[in-house]
Amino acid sequence: MIRKLVKQMLAAQTLSALTVSLCLLIDNIMICRFLGVQAIAAYGLANPILLVIGAIGSMLAAGVQVACSKSLGSGSKEETDKGYSSAVGLMLGISLLFTVLVLLFRSPLATLMGAGREGELFDQTRDYLTGFIIGAPGSMGALVLVPFLQIAGQSNLLIVAVLGMTVSDVAFDLLNALVFHGGMFGMGLASSLSYYAAMVIALGYFLSKKCVFTFSFKLITLKKIKELFVGGVPTIFTMASSVVLVFILNKILLRAGGSDGVAAFSVLLSIGNASNCISTGMGGVSLTLSGILFNEEDRTGLKELLRLLVRYAVVLGAAAGVLLMALAPVLVRIFISQPGTAQDLAVQGVRLFGLGLIPCCLNNALKNLYQGTERVSLTETISILEGALLPVLVALLFSAIWGVNGVWLYFALGELLALACISLLVWRRSHGISLKAEPYLLLKKDFGVQPENLLEMDIHSIQEVTAAAEKAESFCRQHGQNEKIANHIALCVEEMASNTVLHGFSQKKKNYLSIRVQHKGGRWVLRFRDDCQAFDPVSYVPSGEQEDALGIRLVMAMADDIRYTYSLNLNNLTIKLSA
Repeated sequence: MIRKLVKQMLAAQTLSALTVSLCLLIDNIMICRFLGVQAIAAYGLANPILLVIGAIGSMLAAGVQVACSKSLGSGSKEETDKGYSSAVGLMLGISLLFTVLVLLFRSPLATLMGAGREGELFDQTRDYLTGFIIGAPGSMGALVLVPFLQIAGQSNLLIVAVLGMTVSDVAFDLLNALVFHGGMFGMGLASSLSYYAAMVIALGYFLSKKCVFTFSFKLITLKKIKELFVGGVPTIFTMASSVVLVFILNKILLRAGGSDGVAAFSVLLSIGNASNCISTGMGGVSLTLSGILFNEEDRTGLKELLRLLVRYAVVLGAAAGVLLMALAPVLVRIFISQPGTAQDLAVQGVRLFGLGLIPCCLNNALKNLYQGTERVSLTETISILEGALLPVLVALLFSAIWGVNGVWLYFALGELLALACISLLVWRRSHGISLKAEPYLLLKKDFGVQPENLLEMDIHSIQEVTAAAEKAESFCRQHGQNEKIANHIALCVEEMASNTVLHGFSQKKKNYLSIRVQHKGGRWVLRFRDDCQAFDPVSYVPSGEQEDALGIRLVMAMADDIRYTYSLNLNNLTIKLSA
């Protein structure tokens, strides 16, 4: 089932990562085509401020993933609703405050970014900041709501929202360039309006009765806000490192290649960020699933997750890298149509960027897994090394040797060196060189349930249900349980599994039911997980004397605690019984 989840989530997470980079990519193309190289240099100088907006939104989104992973792992809908309410309230407050501050100080900010105090470059940088910052609530909102759409299983709506945003941005950019002639302010405003278009589409679900989340101002708590911030801190390190990196590289490029170097870097960032959505999506999958599996103490599941992520990182990273290197001239000409220094520098930069996609995907998968498994300080360290320190050192060193082309090595060598640092740490702690998944998880020896205390079964048909119940009963007896407890657990397995197969499995597609029986701390925990339509047995109030109703009532009566959540298109039921 983890394999199926990774496949489903990776596509949606990769697409969701485009919510910011796609609009920026379109803006870059339109600015190059209609406003010229000087305008694209202004856009590049404004980039650090745009990254700050993305950093705050990404921090809240990561905090949501961490907090909701915990609540989903423990089966608490109330905590999930608190996370939803607190995240939405926090996003609105921060984005509005940020919008006001940037509007008030847009001129000093343009100067700080390197645009000078007057002249065309200064005016264009300031104007783009003004237009773009109006959309900060929409931009941050899009990032924050993405994980909730994923948790609710609304991947199709996510795709529609992204397509709506893309079409809107193209339309508004063309209107600005061909009809209204609004210059850089109009280009920034076009992005703002497109973000709001995506938000309107997404809100159709969140404001409907179908929404699985409940928003209430009463559910916004300081404790949950703190949890969101703590969960998102590693992402802030990543995004802050990106802001610092872009700022420093702009300074280096201004010195080494002038406005042509900055313009080429702006094009490189747009193309690179779009191709990097694969690694961003991989990081999102890693963070969400590792958090859930960690809180379920599922060591086996974490190992399988990491193996799958590594496989996808190599295959998808290699494919994207080859395409990027082969298509570099074509992609750059979309932005800079006129041959010249800026075009030549951008082509070389894009080709060298492609070399770093495999290690970047691996680094993102690992550092987000460490965040999901509560090794936050390690995630923060990797973020600083990968995002700023190592790339800046590479750029400074090789720019002194090869000029602007030496700067372009910042990404590939920075990612490779960061991956080498992670491997050295793992090998040191495991006392030997190994490429297996287990050492890279960096889990404590006593983490999770010991194999002898764990029974895992996958059910595909009604014929397998009886055998699963017998296995569960035998497993209990092997652990010294009396006949009553063993029968209770076998009955829970048989009743809940048979109801799922008979009433949930579809004739048109292949369904899965995963059953996990574990014994720990003098308690039995049963977890049922299936990919059928949403059904909450805890809140189910049957009528009449149906056989399934009697079975559910019987299980409810036997359980010490029973919790249900619906997330990631999966029903998750946890039943706890005393030994």
